[in-house]
Amino acid sequence: MKKSIFGLALSVLAVSEAQAAPVALAPVPRDQKAGYDRIRETDLRADLGFLAGDGLLGRMSLQPGDEAAIEWVAAEFAKAGLQPAATDAAGKPSYLQPVPLIEYRPNTAANLMTLQQGTTSQSWKAPDFTGGYKNDLNLTAPLAFAGFGITAPGVGYDDYQGLDARGKIVVVFEHEPQEDDPKSRFGGTGNTRHATNRVKALNAQAHGALAIIVMAEPNRKHPSNRDRVNRIGGSARRVPGLPTQALVDDALRIPVISVSDEVGASLLAASGRTPQQLQAAIDTGFTPQSLDLPGASLSLHLENSVRTRGVSSNVVGLLAGSDPALAPETVIISAHHDHDGFNGAEVWHGADDNGSGTVGVIAMARAFMANPVRPKRSILFAVFAAEERGLLGAYHLAANPLRPLATTRAMINFDMIGRDEKASEQTDGLITIPADTSNRLNLIGAGYSPDFNRVVNDANRSIGLVLDDRFDKENALNIFFRSDQFPFVLKDVPAFWFFTGFHPDYHHTSDTADKINYAKMTKILQLSYLSAWRLANDAAVPAFVRDPPGDK
Repeated sequence: MKKSIFGLALSVLAVSEAQAAPVALAPVPRDQKAGYDRIRETDLRADLGFLAGDGLLGRMSLQPGDEAAIEWVAAEFAKAGLQPAATDAAGKPSYLQPVPLIEYRPNTAANLMTLQQGTTSQSWKAPDFTGGYKNDLNLTAPLAFAGFGITAPGVGYDDYQGLDARGKIVVVFEHEPQEDDPKSRFGGTGNTRHATNRVKALNAQAHGALAIIVMAEPNRKHPSNRDRVNRIGGSARRVPGLPTQALVDDALRIPVISVSDEVGASLLAASGRTPQQLQAAIDTGFTPQSLDLPGASLSLHLENSVRTRGVSSNVVGLLAGSDPALAPETVIISAHHDHDGFNGAEVWHGADDNGSGTVGVIAMARAFMANPVRPKRSILFAVFAAEERGLLGAYHLAANPLRPLATTRAMINFDMIGRDEKASEQTDGLITIPADTSNRLNLIGAGYSPDFNRVVNDANRSIGLVLDDRFDKENALNIFFRSDQFPFVLKDVPAFWFFTGFHPDYHHTSDTADKINYAKMTKILQLSYLSAWRLANDAAVPAFVRDPPGDK
């Protein structure tokens, strides 16, 4: 017995030593080395100390602090030697693409939703329903149930098959059918692009609906979206709350309202089944259960206590490709410059979110411009406006591209690349966090382009980060929809989000520059540089998978 224990101890020791032994890294290609060496921790510290300092007042969209951030990013692009990628009102080259916005605050005291069912009616106000619309609105229309609100020909599923939604208000569930089944055709247990409320709303609009009412899946095994936001705290609970913003020229032109479970059950009562029964029927047979709700109509009264217009800017610079045949093709490297501003003496510094990504894009621009050899394809460096208000700058660029999206081969988006992932109120009980995240990077979106994933993993042979895809396999946190790569995934562009994970300072005033893991951030940017180089230079380009499958 003693001998066996001793032998086991030696085996464990040998395994531990093997795991601890340094892995030989592949050399950085000689033609990329000058740019690689230009990515310096000292620059990241200096840049982020400025961007996340008190002087920029938390960089709230349409506020002076964010305007200063926009000017600074544009100046750094110019210093690096990038070409302006946009034009101004006079047609002259510019680093700024204007993003016209409407800012509004719903009048929660006045907003009202009323269900009329025969001779009876029920009315609700906040917090039983939340949401609003950029324009004041009075609307009454028949009510219909549209399942999960999804039309997905690639997986053979359509909630609108046999349902005439024209002139109606539709009620839909959040997320997707069978989301807890690893073999689900909707990407297994991860969210696909069909799961977000914006895509559901656009689909409802395309089918003629006048408004969309969203309720959490009644048989869910995770917090609702409303519950999840409340778990974050910080900005989510500040008083007064953050204003809402919308694109002036947004493709989405109908209101999106979220309701509690209790309100949702009342709205669906005319179906003759409970919400739980409706979802179970969809999940069991993978068959839509959509139907008109007979005799039910809904009235929405939505007004705003404040409504103003303003213009923010995407900051855009271009490195032209060196190959005349491939230079018209594009790789995008992106982040967002805005955060959550200030409230009196409190400043939401946004060092990790997303000062880290912004200075990362600048570091990449400097690296590529410092390299004497240029990649064959062009690289568009973009730092987006109003991400915190709903990915608005990214949606604007995706709708008004400066270079054709059909020949945009890949996108690397940085959003929170500066911290070690730690347990927080938002993630507790919802996702497992490894014990040591000091060398770990989460990749979001690999299911939509395994080719892209292979490029990043191959480049990582020179870096040695631990690459993690956990967030592509969960459905509680809505990670896939929550940063600026998503509008480009909707346009069939292979797009990854590089993300170091959540922590207790997320969207709190305590997200400060002194807490950044600059050594890891440097490695992440070195990996990004080598990956972007290959994406911009290799003959083969990553394929896009429109409907990622679940497990076989």
